[in-house]
Amino acid sequence: MQRRFPGPPPSFVVLAVAVVQVVGTVFAAARQPDHRPLDVLAFVLLLAGPAALSLRRRAPAAMLPMAAAATIIYLASGYPWGPVLLSPAVAIVFSAAAGRRWQTWTVVGACAAALVAFFLASGDEGALIRAVAGTSWLVILVLLGEGARLRGERVAERHRQQESREQAARDEYRVALARDIHDVVAHSLSMINVRASVALHLGDRDPEQFRPALEAIKTASKESLDEVRQLLGVLRDDAPLRPATAPGFRKLPELADNARRGGLDVRLDQRIGRPIPGAVQETAYRIVQEALTNVVRHSGGSRADVVLEAPSAGPDAGRLTVTVDDDGRGAAGAPAGNGVTGMRERAAALDGTVEFLPLDPGWRVRAALPLPEVPGPGAPRPGVPGEEPR
Repeated sequence: MQRRFPGPPPSFVVLAVAVVQVVGTVFAAARQPDHRPLDVLAFVLLLAGPAALSLRRRAPAAMLPMAAAATIIYLASGYPWGPVLLSPAVAIVFSAAAGRRWQTWTVVGACAAALVAFFLASGDEGALIRAVAGTSWLVILVLLGEGARLRGERVAERHRQQESREQAARDEYRVALARDIHDVVAHSLSMINVRASVALHLGDRDPEQFRPALEAIKTASKESLDEVRQLLGVLRDDAPLRPATAPGFRKLPELADNARRGGLDVRLDQRIGRPIPGAVQETAYRIVQEALTNVVRHSGGSRADVVLEAPSAGPDAGRLTVTVDDDGRGAAGAPAGNGVTGMRERAAALDGTVEFLPLDPGWRVRAALPLPEVPGPGAPRPGVPGEEPR
């Protein structure tokens, strides 16, 4: 792939090379009386090389041939030596840096052959050394251009990788935020809707239960508003994506109580025999929360059994198993919604899995979340900072 070398502005390069070639050649000609005097054609050729450099971005294919042709014609006409080789040298570097390898090496080969022929034809004793030196300089110029090209490609690749990482981080951020918003809003609104229905139902039949139902709605809406405010703080960039008070096992009883107030009989069983990291606790909480929300909204079940198991020893010691069974009609054949997708994404972020299995009757949500290895007898236990080894 050809690349344009992002060097200095063309106008600056053209002007600088033109001044050096014209002024330097005028001074050099004063010490070479045996060469053809500088005339109008000489100055045209001296300016033609720098002018070719202005094509570096507009017509890069014509830049190097024009600069080389102007220099060869100048030297073949017998004009004095001087910095006339500067424009083709710069053109070689720019052409190689732009990735025009075939053209660059072809022109360099032609120039090298012309130098060898010129020096050998002069009959000078050091002609061969001068030919080798001139050819070496041409190769060095090509290598300089190749080095500039490789450096530019590495810089561009680093920029692409950095942009890719930033885009991936932004995408992950949005997905995580969408999951949190869905979990908070969907669950809270579902509970509020159920409690509002119960309140309307009890308003006429059992007025004494009307006030507790409204109080439950008020409590649920307040909790929902608090969590939504935290998420809105993330959108304003004044709060972290994961709040310091992320929900964990300590809020599971409260979650079960809220579901019970909505008419769902929730049985919570925590069989935790080892410390559980906070990220795993939050994922387990969100999975249970979404599973209970689906029971209330979709399955029409009246009971849900929530079991969390993390034994301290045995074949299952390396994972936390979360199981939510209900007695509803399930969701077989229904398309996966945002909640199901969110559960899978949360588990996958911890290298875990989530399964949705039919029961008779009901539906089972089962998540397996890997846990870090249990430390040996001489190491401090996780979650017990400062504990001395025994």
